[in-house]
Amino acid sequence: MQNSAAQLYARTAQKTSKPRDLEADLLIKAAAKLQSVCDDWTNRSPELDAALLYNRRLWTLFVTSATRPENPLPLQIKENIANLSLFIFNQTLKIQTNPSPDKVPSLISINKEVAAGLRASS
Repeated sequence: MQNSAAQLYARTAQKTSKPRDLEADLLIKAAAKLQSVCDDWTNRSPELDAALLYNRRLWTLFVTSATRPENPLPLQIKENIANLSLFIFNQTLKIQTNPSPDKVPSLISINKEVAAGLRASS
């Protein structure tokens, strides 16, 4: 069974003409899921694991794709994506180990900033 982020990526790819727009949309969706949990932590904190899982799977797809040898991205961009992914994976583990709404905004911010960069360069 494919994970939900991969399924969404595939469905959206059929509707979106530019891959960077697709990636930006998925990052914003992941940020929105995380933000909704933070905005109503008391009632929505049980949704945290699902939001973190979605975000982690999305970033796993990004880093796997970006770091492939055949990917034409410049080495520095590949390294930046790999470093961001490592930060996201580590931060996700910290949040899962000790859930707190003050730890989530860094993930939200990264997703929004990367999405904005993708849209600006497309």
